[in-house]
Amino acid sequence: MYLVKTPWWLRRLYPGLEWRMPGRSPGSTNVPHLYLTFDDGPHEQATPFVLDQLAQFGAKASFFCIGKNVVRYPQLFARIQAEGHSIGNHTQHHVNGWKTPEDDYLREIILCQETMPATPLFRPPYGRISRSQIKALRQKPDLPQRIIMWDVLSGDFDLDLSPENCLKNVVDHAGPGSIVVFHDSTKAWEKLQFVLPRVLQHFSEKGFGFAAL
Repeated sequence: MYLVKTPWWLRRLYPGLEWRMPGRSPGSTNVPHLYLTFDDGPHEQATPFVLDQLAQFGAKASFFCIGKNVVRYPQLFARIQAEGHSIGNHTQHHVNGWKTPEDDYLREIILCQETMPATPLFRPPYGRISRSQIKALRQKPDLPQRIIMWDVLSGDFDLDLSPENCLKNVVDHAGPGSIVVFHDSTKAWEKLQFVLPRVLQHFSEKGFGFAAL
């Protein structure tokens, strides 16, 4: 069970977390923007595909990387940075904050941070982080302080969801300023191949840009 569109009341319960971004770019162009994010990589198949697709549309995105995968695929991680995308901390081993003691959770963030250049961005795996873990993280200024959640969950991880309905989740619910979650992972790979090019095409035709956090 998951919510495709983050409800207003959940955003209000956790106002210190980032759920959306400003809907339009600064300056005279005033272009509406989407903020595409990719969790769980780098991945040997999915990440190169994502990067190739983004490049075709001149799009920038944000990659929330698992530390152990950064260690496994350093060249892919370097390519993400070289092509101008943002990187974020997604813990070392993709741990569930609701099932992990506070000290162990912080240690996971620290281990991941040691595998990559300093980043201000953190996304809790599964979106699960307790209030005490948030408070403990805020007390560590050397760790990422921007906790990034989302406005739209594509559902690409859902093995029971068709690629067509995954696409519908994004097209029907995303708008200016939406932070959209995809995954560059084995579980999402089949749907990602279908959905990502169509999302980029659809919103490009509507005049959107794609920005990194």
